[in-house]
Amino acid sequence: MHYISTRNNRLKESFLNILFRGLSNDGGLFLPSEWPTISLENLNDKSYQEVAHAIIFPYIKDDVSDSDLKLIINTTYKNFNHQKIAPLFNIDKNKYILELFYGPTFAFKDYALQFLGHLFSYLLKKRKKKITVLGATSGDTGSAAINAFKGKEDIEVFILYPHNNVSEVQRRQMTTVEEPNIHNLAIEGTFDDCQRIVKELFVDEEIQSKTSLTAINSINWIRIIAQTVYYFWSYLQLNEEKVNFIVPSGNFGNIFSARVAKYMGLPINELHIVTNENDILYRSIKTGEMKIHKVKQTYSPSMDIQISSNFERQLFESSDRDSIILNELMISFSKKREVNIPNNILKNIQSIYNTHTVTDSEVLQTIREFYDKYDYLSDPHTATGLNVLNKLNTNVTNISLACAHPAKFKNAIFDAIKKEPPIPHDLKKIFDKEEKMTILENKKELVKSKILKLI
Repeated sequence: MHYISTRNNRLKESFLNILFRGLSNDGGLFLPSEWPTISLENLNDKSYQEVAHAIIFPYIKDDVSDSDLKLIINTTYKNFNHQKIAPLFNIDKNKYILELFYGPTFAFKDYALQFLGHLFSYLLKKRKKKITVLGATSGDTGSAAINAFKGKEDIEVFILYPHNNVSEVQRRQMTTVEEPNIHNLAIEGTFDDCQRIVKELFVDEEIQSKTSLTAINSINWIRIIAQTVYYFWSYLQLNEEKVNFIVPSGNFGNIFSARVAKYMGLPINELHIVTNENDILYRSIKTGEMKIHKVKQTYSPSMDIQISSNFERQLFESSDRDSIILNELMISFSKKREVNIPNNILKNIQSIYNTHTVTDSEVLQTIREFYDKYDYLSDPHTATGLNVLNKLNTNVTNISLACAHPAKFKNAIFDAIKKEPPIPHDLKKIFDKEEKMTILENKKELVKSKILKLI
């Protein structure tokens, strides 16, 4: 197994090289040279940890032994607070919710980032290497990464997030962590600004010469493959021929993980992408016009994105892995902030994904409706998917992903049902702690200077 770049399909990189870099030197994203197929029969009656091992091992077997991977996976998921790790909740006939908020920060990002944290620790001990973890977050990625890497030797962590544009709980989960290796940088801009700065720093020769930058956003391939696990896991809980998945989407990482599951042999019938009012994915796939609009603040801040980084991976796959076409497309999009997707690529994408967009008022209405009808309380990101789940036919089983615990978004919950959600004990504790952050202007050089001063 080796890895290529979306912008250089002739590249041959090892897993270890792509793990610690995250982003290719040519600005592209890494993908495996081939898709391994998985025997579903061999996964019957297996635990979540055993399914994770079967899915992840083919991608990393050249660099991590079978027994070591088992140890890393078992260590990762032993502290998740549900027996099934990622349980399915049956809401109605052929309608299920896959609950992904049983990790330490109560969001689906824990399922990949806890694994990544333990994998990094294992490999750094063997290689005696120091790294600087750098990431941008629109909310949950930052807190999940910080929890995964806090206090770890030989790792400095810098998380950029849009100042005043994440929920209070999301912010406090990041800024109340006391470990000295954690650095929160509040950027006066949008998530897209934070993400742009991170990408620019990864191709900055000066900073790369002084530290080993490592990506923890879903541009890092291991994030994608670790998320692929719960699609297999949820399917295996049901006795069905095929299933549909409904995935709330911002940066396109989670929905692309579902696509990877299908490449690997999971019998997925339909994939539904759901956006909030920041609907570039919806517009791009519906019309072929990929055009950046101004970011709107919504009840679902983790989806307040106009540049979905992982969409590049799908554009590459849908172009038959033509990195020349992909390069032209992405360079044009970067310069002009809009581009038309070539028709052959667009038709392929449209054959894979169904797209939907959900307004803020529909989000509140959906939270209220599911609470009244099913006594089920969802966070606003999950509610975008549930809005679509409500409308789909029940001839095929539909699984909608629950992204985060509703307590992380108490303002939205209160606006929907006129009462605040119950708050887990571990979340209550963060309101008594002092916050630690640095507020910076939206400038790459300021972020770069701050990092170089602290590493």
